[in-house]
Amino acid sequence: MKSPVCPIMQPLAQRWSPRRRAGSLAAVLLAALTPALTAGPPAAESRPAAVSERIEVEDAGGRRTVEGTVVVEAVDGGLLVEGLDQRLELLQPDVIRSRSAADTAVQESPREVGRRILGELPPGFDLLITRHYCVCHDTSRAYAQWCAALFERLHDAFSNSWRQAGVEIAEPSHPLVVVIFADRQRYEEFAARDLGAAVDRVAGSYNLLTNRVTTYDLTGTAAAARPAGQAASRAGLDILASPQAAGLVATLVHEATHQMAFNGGLHRRLAPVPVWVSEGVATYFETPDLSSQRGWKGIGSVNVPRLERFLSRHEPGFLERIVVDDELFRGAEGGVDAYARAWAVTFFLMQTRRAAFVDYLRTISRKEPLADDSTAERLRDFTAAFGDAPAALEEPLLRFLSRLRRPAR
Repeated sequence: MKSPVCPIMQPLAQRWSPRRRAGSLAAVLLAALTPALTAGPPAAESRPAAVSERIEVEDAGGRRTVEGTVVVEAVDGGLLVEGLDQRLELLQPDVIRSRSAADTAVQESPREVGRRILGELPPGFDLLITRHYCVCHDTSRAYAQWCAALFERLHDAFSNSWRQAGVEIAEPSHPLVVVIFADRQRYEEFAARDLGAAVDRVAGSYNLLTNRVTTYDLTGTAAAARPAGQAASRAGLDILASPQAAGLVATLVHEATHQMAFNGGLHRRLAPVPVWVSEGVATYFETPDLSSQRGWKGIGSVNVPRLERFLSRHEPGFLERIVVDDELFRGAEGGVDAYARAWAVTFFLMQTRRAAFVDYLRTISRKEPLADDSTAERLRDFTAAFGDAPAALEEPLLRFLSRLRRPAR
């Protein structure tokens, strides 16, 4: 899936089910995690506590120890493990030498997490720690502080908004990691390994495997160009004065929303979350407010660019197409239309059928990582939640959104 605003790393259609009695985790997971550009349950839905393991591995890089929790175990012995650094790693059965219960781990402090991540990044990065975020940056500290303040407001607003809708968002058990590069060139050099040739069309991304948001200073102002010690509020005014301000704020909020959704229990990493749902939630939250120096302060405002795109490119039958599969999100041009449709459907449902939408999100959140979801099952889930087939909702959706369009001057 491609979008000029922001993609996430989203698993493709081929997935592996832990309930299957055939097939290897390796073959299917490698296909499922091929980068594509697009994008746990509510707290009331409890799961057994994960048990930390120490797994001895010997591969081409030599012998090493992987410590973390096993997310999926395939019938051939392959493991999908979430490490202490939040990274998901596939361990093929022929490299696993032993498994044992890990000692009770001492959780790293946010600063320890940040220092470890700095060791993975190019020289020149600094660390900014806030209540919920670990921001690694090589742009100006003022820019990083402004972004971090934006993320913290989003964190609280995201949790409060869903709580009011009847969904408890879990507090992340670890700091949420954001990496900000000073310029596009350094960002592209680093992000190319995840995004491949598409990196030149992507301003930021949330990666489901690393659980990190990666972006760059979208103002085009090098860190050295801002005075040392410049206040975040002053940096905010400079940011919002730039011609790219709306896209900048939308990108940051969109990607951070993905990260919150996958870490707060609204979605579960590598579970079969329909792309229209994950992108719909992100676009619902992304709308900037350039009248405020903070750049963003509201949730669920009309996203005018998405609305205009949707109404101008509406095609009958689109709703069932995005409900049953993710194909419309995979093209460069078509992907832009698909994002607008994801916003339109989410906005309509949140405004007119909120309780049913929450029930639908609960159904999606119960799905296991790498589980199968056929087109028939996706259609059944939608119809069960909303009481109607997708086609029956298109006319009221179009009528509702048409009333939001600003009159031509």
